[in-house]
Amino acid sequence: MASILDEYEDSLYRSASVPPSRAAVGIPHSGYVNARLEKETPIFNKQRIDFTPPEKINSLVVSSNQLCMSLGKDTLLRIDLGKPDEPNQVELGRKDEAKVYKMFLDHTGSHLLIALNTSECLYLNRSVQKVRALSRWKGHLIESVGWNKFLGTETNTGPILVGTAQGQIYEAEISVSEGSLFSTNPDQYFRLVYVLEEESGPVPVCCLEIERGIEGKFFIIATTQKRLFQFVGKVPEGTEHQGFSSIFAMHADYLPSFREFPASFGFSEIAFYTPKLRSNPRSFAWMMGNGVLYGTLDYSRPDSILSEERVWVYPSDIDITVNKPISIVLTQFHFLLLLPDGVKAVCTLNGQIVFQDLFLEKFGTLTRMIKDPTVQQIWIHTEKVVFRYHVQRESRDVWKMYMNMNKFDLAKEYCKDRPECLDIVLAKEAEHCFQNKRYLDSAKCYALTQNYFEEIALKFIEAKQEEALMEFLIKKLSNLKPSEKTQTTLLTTWLTELYLNWLGILEGDPSKRNLYLDTREKFRTFLGSPKNKDCLFNNRTSIYELLASHGDTEHMVYFAVIMQDYERVVAHHCQHDEYDEALNVLSRHRDEKLFYKFSPVLIQHIPKKVVDAWISMGSRLDARNLIPALVNYSQSASTQQINEAIRYMEFCVYQLEETQQAIHNYLLSLYALCRPDSLLSYLEQAGTNPNRIHYDLKYALRLCAEHGHHRACVHIYKVMELYEEAVDLALQVDVDLAKSCADLPEDDEELRKKLWLKIARHVVQEEKDVKKAMACLSSCALLKIEDVLPFFPDFVTIDHFKEAICNSLEDYNKHIEELKREMEEATQSAKRIREDIQEMRNKYGSVEPQEKCAACDFPLLNRPFYLFLCGHMFHYDCLLQAVFPNLPAYKQAKLEDLQKKLAAAGQPSKGHHRPKDADTASLGKGQQSREQIKADIDDIVAAECVYCGELMIRSIDKPFIDPQKYEEEMQSWL
Repeated sequence: MASILDEYEDSLYRSASVPPSRAAVGIPHSGYVNARLEKETPIFNKQRIDFTPPEKINSLVVSSNQLCMSLGKDTLLRIDLGKPDEPNQVELGRKDEAKVYKMFLDHTGSHLLIALNTSECLYLNRSVQKVRALSRWKGHLIESVGWNKFLGTETNTGPILVGTAQGQIYEAEISVSEGSLFSTNPDQYFRLVYVLEEESGPVPVCCLEIERGIEGKFFIIATTQKRLFQFVGKVPEGTEHQGFSSIFAMHADYLPSFREFPASFGFSEIAFYTPKLRSNPRSFAWMMGNGVLYGTLDYSRPDSILSEERVWVYPSDIDITVNKPISIVLTQFHFLLLLPDGVKAVCTLNGQIVFQDLFLEKFGTLTRMIKDPTVQQIWIHTEKVVFRYHVQRESRDVWKMYMNMNKFDLAKEYCKDRPECLDIVLAKEAEHCFQNKRYLDSAKCYALTQNYFEEIALKFIEAKQEEALMEFLIKKLSNLKPSEKTQTTLLTTWLTELYLNWLGILEGDPSKRNLYLDTREKFRTFLGSPKNKDCLFNNRTSIYELLASHGDTEHMVYFAVIMQDYERVVAHHCQHDEYDEALNVLSRHRDEKLFYKFSPVLIQHIPKKVVDAWISMGSRLDARNLIPALVNYSQSASTQQINEAIRYMEFCVYQLEETQQAIHNYLLSLYALCRPDSLLSYLEQAGTNPNRIHYDLKYALRLCAEHGHHRACVHIYKVMELYEEAVDLALQVDVDLAKSCADLPEDDEELRKKLWLKIARHVVQEEKDVKKAMACLSSCALLKIEDVLPFFPDFVTIDHFKEAICNSLEDYNKHIEELKREMEEATQSAKRIREDIQEMRNKYGSVEPQEKCAACDFPLLNRPFYLFLCGHMFHYDCLLQAVFPNLPAYKQAKLEDLQKKLAAAGQPSKGHHRPKDADTASLGKGQQSREQIKADIDDIVAAECVYCGELMIRSIDKPFIDPQKYEEEMQSWL
């Protein structure tokens, strides 16, 4: 094992130019672990708003990107932060000394409540310019508003809760009328539902929050100076518009659950963090006299949604009597406290102050801090300046805090996009698991880090944790790149060695049988992994050697199957006399080459099953390659075993219809050796046409002769058309067989007669049977009594031949009479022919002047023409044009030659001084030549009517349009 580790380290040194520690398997050699992180921007980035108010700022609220601020005594400024260059100013229209006490803006940014210090309340909707007084609210100093985030719209608030300075909680609803700007009373109703008290009596309701949980359950949180109350109850489905009176009514007789702290600085404030728009808050932070109570919200709890509560106690520099906190806001991982001189940000994970920001005195006293929950921006204002904080990548260092808290899953979640931080978390988690003896978990984490490979491996080896080491190597192997072939080979070989060692240890301990089976299954999964397939295949020789060195034949066979090395698998089974298993492997994988290689061995032990397997392979096997196995087997096997060879050969011949001569010859040899009856039927079924016979005739003849199968030899002689040899051999077997052979040469009467004479001689001379000899005469019409008589001995009396001689004489008489009759018929036929010729000479036809050519439809008498007995008439040239293409080639050539001769005979002589007698002789000779030429042309052209003769019959299958001109003709019709 140590040598493998050393070799692996060497490969790492060779695989990269970086130090070996950087060349960890499967991790890019980027060097980011020791890289210096770039300087990051602050999480809370402050920006001063470029805005100088004309009057001092009394109050500021923001929600859904809508900002409202109260300026001076009577001015309200509204700004849509999406369009900051278009502010909207509204006058409150107050002539008295009333001042804005607080303002409340709902989650949609549509409904603005303005509480005055004169215990009055005004309302302004985003879509209007006029402020309306809420008459039903008069007489109450409003401290807090709990908006309805579930039913509120831009025109209707839905049921909301209002907290007063006297500890009263009212339920109200404000609605904007669609017909006019407002209805008579925009405040639909205003009714008391509960009064909050502390030990001293009623106290101001500092904050109100309405949240809806699961199954229609509502949670209402209300805070006073020292207490945090929770009202929990269900509102029946469909009655949400009726408000929350039923929830408060449940607590009419007893106080709801609350949390109380002793210290107080006269007020408190609670903040919530909502991760997404229109979702429920996930955490809270309550600023009160003793510090900040913060935690998460669990809506599945029955009575209280506050969970994982912790208290952050004010540090020594915060004195609640001198510089008490003013406001609090909550982000995902921090809460921010607004102090008279600055801001402190505290991490909710560890309670540490991570950010402080001091404000200069020239800006004035800090008044309030609020957060827009929709865009996660924080606003702070004094009487004359407005600041805005942008929260940037708040979770950048959260991973480190979770890591220090041993919450590694959360730490990895928050640094999954930062590999340099993820590596640190994984290394810390791996070390933590190792220290707590969770070695397998430690191995999984170490495999994902960039820590030194050799150090981790040695760490597990020293701890004697081979199982964890295997897990580490497996994970490392899975992270390797395809190009890292050396590392892959080493890890694969090392893992194989470890698996085999571990299996060897477990196999000898019966108490660990289940663990052994589980490990064996893992090892087989490892061997069969598609990712490791190429590596295992390229190094299969080494793996085989490892398996052999451990004597693990079971996994050697399993590995060979995975590698599709079926030759090794079959050879293993054959070596261990497991012939059925070997045949099963062959049948399962159907490899023809393996069948050819192992069939000689298998057929010696399980011939029937082997032949069944061959038959199941069908035409995929070439039977010629199996003949050597069958030959070796049949030479030493019994007749019963040879029948298996015959069964396969018959399958090839009759089922697969093989035509290979070697197959048929071998089947013939098996028949000749063991099945003579099947031999003759096979030969007869093969037929007598030498061109369709697939066995070697000479080989078959020699084979049948060696084994004394005479009938088979006679059949083969007949196929070879050696009829004399067939008859000679058949006479040794059966005369009837010889007779069947003698009739075969049907076209050669001389040979047939010769063969029958052989049979007759054999019957007379060998069998000395006169009656049978006479039967031969009746069987063959070619034999006469005079042909057979020389074969009989001299002492034979004529009595035996009297009937045959008489029959022969009668036949001669009949033949003579028949010849006379034929002569008379021939004489009569000749006479009739002479009469027909004489009659034809006197036959004529009449042609009318209006007759037209049957071919060109022009008048017939204009040119030379032909008149046929059928009545059709053709011009000479029209008939020639119709007949010529259908004449045989030799007649076309002859006709062209005759036309040339005719043209030459019609030309006048060029000589002007020839003697008159010579001219006359020449003219007579030429005239006779022209007449003969014309007669020859007529014999060819006018032999028959082109419409009624054989020419029309022969052209019945000729297309109307010449195929070569078909396209041209088709285009002419378009």
